[in-house]
Amino acid sequence: MKFSAQRESLLIPLQHVVGAVERRQTSPILGNVLMVAEDGYLTLSATDSEIEMQARVEMHVDQPGSTTVPARKLLEICKHLPESARVDFTHASDKVIFKSGRSKFTLATLPPREFPTVKVLDSPQRVNLTANVLHQCIRNTAFSMAQQDVRFYLNGMLLEIGADRLSCVATDGHRLAYSQCATDAEPETPVRAIIPRKSVSELQRLLANVDNATAVTLLVTPQHLQIQVGGVRLSTKLIDGRFPDYNRVIPIDGNKELLIDCQTLRQSLTRASVLSNEKYRGVRIALQTGVLTISSNNPDQEEAIDELEVDYTGDGTEIGFNVTYLLDVLNSLESENARILIKDANSSALITPENSSDSKYVVMPMRL
Repeated sequence: MKFSAQRESLLIPLQHVVGAVERRQTSPILGNVLMVAEDGYLTLSATDSEIEMQARVEMHVDQPGSTTVPARKLLEICKHLPESARVDFTHASDKVIFKSGRSKFTLATLPPREFPTVKVLDSPQRVNLTANVLHQCIRNTAFSMAQQDVRFYLNGMLLEIGADRLSCVATDGHRLAYSQCATDAEPETPVRAIIPRKSVSELQRLLANVDNATAVTLLVTPQHLQIQVGGVRLSTKLIDGRFPDYNRVIPIDGNKELLIDCQTLRQSLTRASVLSNEKYRGVRIALQTGVLTISSNNPDQEEAIDELEVDYTGDGTEIGFNVTYLLDVLNSLESENARILIKDANSSALITPENSSDSKYVVMPMRL
């Protein structure tokens, strides 16, 4: 295999796929990127056996072939070459010679036949979307996914696509995030899939770097999902499990409604969090007519009290929350004001944008 190209022609697809490579591999081949040069294209693939990222770019190929090289080493070399540098790539025997200007690198290779590749999906359902729709829903909910929870179905995101609506839901058992967008995807049958956490993160990173109007194609089977965005394809296994009925979790009986400026509340919570318990991150919210008081304390008997003037008339109440969960919600809201519905100290709070119900956030209370 032999080809020459500008540095960026190799660096950009490498950056797309390297996220699939685990830093600690169970097999050496999983630390490598598969490179296939043929028919005027270079295709790069990386996988951890659960998720595969593949990027394809046009390339002048002097000699077709394939090999695998250490993914992160190749990426670091390309990143530190001068911009617009010319690179010459030659594979012979069990080594790769990588030249650019007066720099030369020799990398070890592994046989491409050892590289695990994703099988072609059997009778998948095809769904077409635009990047902005999918990216918006993922961005609004991804932060609520669980991490290494024994309830494996929580370690990911629920994706639902109907005739006129796409929605994403994520929960870790202490909070829940729901977001929906209108779409004309019109799948043959409604799509319901739980995408693993790592795949969601890679997809979010991919969508953040493309134009909003970019076409996105989903191929879905009961066990797998493939997403094509431009010249990049993400393939992932789906989580086999029953996602909780999120509609039962969203409270509908909150009788205390507060409309508050997101920036003002965010700043107050951030100040109070400085003196919160580092382990539990609890803050106490006290709501009374005209005043919202946010307080926290810690085992060193330090205390923070922050009062905000608010437009509220009604019964007073106190409720404790994990301040990180509240800040995550406020950071995801795109509206100037947040609408907060509370019932009592033992009930979850519902937070939504001021004039929309397309995004809903549920935060469970905590005892302080």
